[in-house]
Amino acid sequence: MASKTGKSKKKKISLSFNAKRILERRYLRKDEAGKVIETAEELFRRVAKNIASAEKLYGDASDVKKAEEEFYGIMTRLDYLPNSPTLMNAGGKLQQLAACFVIPIEDSMESIFEAIKNTALIHKSGGGTGFSFSRIRPKNALVQDTGGVASGPLSFMEVFNAATETVKQGGKRRGANMGILRVDHPDILDFIDVKRDLTKLNNFNLSVALTEKFMKALEADEEYELIAPHTQQAVGTLGAREVFDRIVDRAWTSGDPGIIFIDRMNEYNPTPHIGTYESTNPCGEQILLGNESCNLGSINLSNMVADGKVDFGHLARTVKSAVHFLDNVIDVNRFPLPEIERMTKANRKIGLGVMGFADLLVKLRISYNSERAVGMAEKVMAFIQEKGREASTALAEKRGTFPNFKGSVFDKPGGQLMRNATVTTIAPTGTISIIAGCSSGVEPNFAWKTTRRDSFGEVELLHPLYEEWTTAHPDEALPDYFVSAHEITPEWHLRIQAAYQKYTDNAVSKTVNFPNSATRDDVREAYMLAYKLGCKGVTIYRDGSRDLQVLSVSKSSRGEEKAGKEKTEGAALREPRPRPQITRGKTIKMKTGCGKLYVTINEDEEGLCEVFSTMGKAGGCTSSQSEAISRLISTGLRSGISVDAIVQQLSGISCPLPVWQNGVHILSCADAIAKAIQLYMNEKADGNSTPKMKANELEEMPGRRPGGTCPECGGMTEYVEGCVVCRSCGFSRCD
Repeated sequence: MASKTGKSKKKKISLSFNAKRILERRYLRKDEAGKVIETAEELFRRVAKNIASAEKLYGDASDVKKAEEEFYGIMTRLDYLPNSPTLMNAGGKLQQLAACFVIPIEDSMESIFEAIKNTALIHKSGGGTGFSFSRIRPKNALVQDTGGVASGPLSFMEVFNAATETVKQGGKRRGANMGILRVDHPDILDFIDVKRDLTKLNNFNLSVALTEKFMKALEADEEYELIAPHTQQAVGTLGAREVFDRIVDRAWTSGDPGIIFIDRMNEYNPTPHIGTYESTNPCGEQILLGNESCNLGSINLSNMVADGKVDFGHLARTVKSAVHFLDNVIDVNRFPLPEIERMTKANRKIGLGVMGFADLLVKLRISYNSERAVGMAEKVMAFIQEKGREASTALAEKRGTFPNFKGSVFDKPGGQLMRNATVTTIAPTGTISIIAGCSSGVEPNFAWKTTRRDSFGEVELLHPLYEEWTTAHPDEALPDYFVSAHEITPEWHLRIQAAYQKYTDNAVSKTVNFPNSATRDDVREAYMLAYKLGCKGVTIYRDGSRDLQVLSVSKSSRGEEKAGKEKTEGAALREPRPRPQITRGKTIKMKTGCGKLYVTINEDEEGLCEVFSTMGKAGGCTSSQSEAISRLISTGLRSGISVDAIVQQLSGISCPLPVWQNGVHILSCADAIAKAIQLYMNEKADGNSTPKMKANELEEMPGRRPGGTCPECGGMTEYVEGCVVCRSCGFSRCD
């Protein structure tokens, strides 16, 4: 609308505190001194202008300006936002706008290390990578060229993991990987077990690719064949039930591995003549061929409600603009590798998804865990799929179909012309949903109240819809449609996921949350329900399971394990051995958010036997807590608990005041004690008498993963869609 002076007014975007905070930290441009030099409006203008420039390839200059205003409008209204690399990099020097990549790996050293190099380049540019390691021959298989034996896929995964650790994505995000192994690979049991030790492959999400043959063997409680990938010959059998139970147990323990139904994914492959699906992106929702990439974006469903109903007209217009936007991204993207550019432009896959579904349900007064919610999920996504394909068809009529269209599933009598081989994907929206001020993806709301802690104290934050209702109804009980994540059973999580999957080209990023009390049988039933409901994969998270490090089981005891056994009967109680009269050791000074912590580590002939810790400033709760931790450590050491087990339990515990010491992140006093012990053990192993903090050595310590408490504000974090998100301050980190 024009003002009285005839000049258009600049509309200020309505953003929450957290949205502004996360934009300033991660998205807005900064000068050399780190000062923010861009506003949110300027960011969206930069992105809109850059993406609209693709119109020059297909029309005249007037189309460019029209598209720019169209794209600027859907973003500033927070109706739609693209994936983070597009927001960060569009119109900048990097200009790498895609989020998802799959890199092929063949059974040769050349292919493996070429993939590692390509992965580093992709992570540097801001993308996440997925791999199938299923083509690599198993460990101990003969290598004819050298006469030696192969080390197997897991050994190479460690190399990928180490490479990822050293490369930060554009200085803003650490690389993330998906590692997949087929269930019929001979090394499958090692793959399933690898994260019994959470210090391993900490830059990977893992999924087992379950085949239809395996699922049929599982249902019949039969054995299935293991196939050597380099010869395609059967080399043994395993019991399907035994393997499935082991997957269930490990997922129950730590959330890894997840599962994907690989044959079902290929059933919906739009270009089977070009290649076979083997892997997905890190969060599992974007299925891609080798050397493909995909750019994603999400519609804010919370904004698609008017007068207590879904505004399908508004939704249709937003879908059309979003598909247009995503198709343009492919043309202006600067791809990290020429082979990825060729494959991506040949199939032109895009992934349009949603966020704010839980908020939409609240506005419609529908409980998330209800038949009405399942019906609404199907109705909304069917509409988005239909209108998305119509928009892709319209682009195809103007710009041409994707080059690999001939031979695709669309190339048949009465088939639909398509600009894009796939149109829809339900992606994680942990960060962009904070910017949009809505619930994440298709997940339920985690909580209605959160707490933000800073130097001025604590501030209680209320979900806007909750605040609006309680203000209008101060003395009334909360309606049942204000249902939070911990009140929703796994069955409803899966039914919502399946409802969205029914009308999604690719897959659905969704975490099925379990209470800590859930059993392995609960997880097993969820996996089977996901298969029966038509999901393409499933990831579960049992509350608190990643907060505790699981002790490794020795080979001698592993055969005695019983699936589902929760306790050891008749176990003998241990008494710690007496403290020795003479000890030797060292004191290491550690920096913590509470002050200087002096950690003394002593040992005798039998090994480490005690730990003392003293705060630089005496007294207070912190000193008593660190003393209590040290006493328990000493008791454990003299009771035969391994040093590694103690370090793993304490590492990663977060408090509201993390600090840095020589490039190492000290998350809490407990974390500092763990790092001091590890330093002592490292120096002892090296034969060095003076422990020194090494910046490149301890940045990622073994032990707990993020979760529970936010390391920045001390608020409550959510574990959803493979990501840890704090809605109190905007902190976000994906696994």
